[in-house]
This record gives sequence, structure tokens and C-alpha cells, in this order.
Amino acid sequence: MEGAALNGQDAMDTERLAHLPDRKRRELQHAVRILFEEFEDAQKTKLSDKARRGRILKLVLFGSYARGNWVEDRGSGYLSDYDLLVVVNDARFAEQYEAWEKAEERLLQELSLGGRLATPVNVIVHTLQDVNDQLAQGRPFFVDIARDGIVLHELAGFPFAEPKPLTIEEQHTEAARHFEHWFPRAAHRFRLAREAIKWGYEKEAAFDLHQATERLYHYVLLVLTLYSPKLHRLTRLRSQAESVDARLIPVWPRDTKFARWCFALLNRAYVDARYSPHYEITEPLRVSRRLQLLRGWSHDEAKSPVFCD
Repeated sequence: MEGAALNGQDAMDTERLAHLPDRKRRELQHAVRILFEEFEDAQKTKLSDKARRGRILKLVLFGSYARGNWVEDRGSGYLSDYDLLVVVNDARFAEQYEAWEKAEERLLQELSLGGRLATPVNVIVHTLQDVNDQLAQGRPFFVDIARDGIVLHELAGFPFAEPKPLTIEEQHTEAARHFEHWFPRAAHRFRLAREAIKWGYEKEAAFDLHQATERLYHYVLLVLTLYSPKLHRLTRLRSQAESVDARLIPVWPRDTKFARWCFALLNRAYVDARYSPHYEITEPLRVSRRLQLLRGWSHDEAKSPVFCD
């Protein structure tokens, strides 16, 4: 993995970004600037010295834009994300830190406006200790980042650990453990949703469909990469799963307004289906049928996944 020690405000002109068109480099620079600005703003509001000692040690571009095989399919509506790993110095500044939620809101707003950002951005945040622990345990997701990622920013003196690849047998053993944990729980939520649909409890069905989808995405990611981010937001889970295997893209098509609306309803169900009097879902069966595609994934086919009816 190569890179240069860049400040968040600087242009990114490392040689390994030369494969990106100019507009992509500008977009990426803008996204990085937003991350740094929100992190720095959050630090300024803290009173204690400890709370102001947060540091971004590394920022790494990984996934399709690092590999050079990103997809922009205007026909289907599918666009590859910019995948960014932010490495911080302490757990208090990791995934749950307020700055990252604000940064995500800004990135989504910029994307919806269609101005300086026309590509979705997926950000994961981990401490250096966590990343190095994952590398020492041979987690394929982090091993791939360490091998293929492009460093956009780093502070000197904080290297990644040497990866220790798992054997195929070790990967299969761990994948089987994830299957046994996640798949039955997803199937249970799916059954609850179908029962709620049967009795006319649409909001309860929507929440259970959300939970089934969330569990299935965690299952797919953990079986294929032995890593899944700790979150409920289906948009991010979907994006990360699709970047791992493109055969997941047709599960939730983006080519029609109705298809996008169905997924947006499902994504909102985690909160709104339980607490908002204005939340309505009139076609839970259609969402249920899309979810059946995800259920078609099996442990035996985890390394070469297929969909079934």
C-alpha cells in the first residue's frame, strides 16, 4: 500500500490516483475535506484535553475506486461508492463519534444536490489498534485494504501490522460460525414479517423486514469477508455487500422510481415504522419478495453465491 502524508485540505495527486479521471479526483478531494472539517469542528467543541486529542492517523481509499474497476451504470442506476477507511487514535473517536454522522449527512446532502459530489461515499472508522488486530487475525477485508488500498492521508509513525493470512480451513470455520448465528435469526424475522402481513400489521411487517434484511446483509458480509460494520443503516450495508459481490445488485434495483421508493421505505422502517404516525407501507409483499432473493444465499455457496427463487 502506497501513499503520501497529506493534509485534509491538500490536493491529492499521488501517482496511484492517476487512474482516476480529474472529476473523480476532485470529488474525492471534496469528500476528504468534509471528513476533516467535521472531525476538526467536533474537536473544537470539547472542553477536556482528552476529548480534544483525537487524530486521524490514516485515511485510505479501498474497494473498486482503488482497484480501478468501479461501475457507473446509468441504465440500472447503480454507482460504485468511494470506499474510505478512516483510522483514528482512540476508540472514543471511532464509528460512534458524532463527527462521522455529521459528515455522512453533509455527504448525502452534497450528493442529493448533484453539484460537487455525484458519487456516493461509504466511510468506515476504526482505531489503529483495531485494524492491526484484524490484520494480525488475518481478516480478509482488512488484509485486502492493507494490500490494495491507497493512502490519501497518514501521520508518520503509525504503520499497519503485517497481515497474517488465514488458511482456507480457518476461513471456512469462521464463515460457518457466522452462518449459524445470522441466517436462522434472519429467517425468524422473515417469518414474523410474513405473519404480520397476513394479519394486516403493515408497520410491524416493515420493521421485521428491515431486521431480516439487516441480518442477511451482515451474514453475507461476514461469510464472504469475515467483517461487517456495526450499524443498522441498510443503505450502507447494501452498498458494502454489493461491492463485495455484484450479483447482489439486482436484489434492490435502482432503475425505477418505485424500486427506489420501496428500498427507502424499508431503510426508514428501523425508526419510523415503530415511532412515526406518518409512516405508511402499502406494499409490504413486494418488499418481501425482494428479500427472498437475499434468502437464496446459502452457506455452501458462500464463496460462489447464487440466487434462488
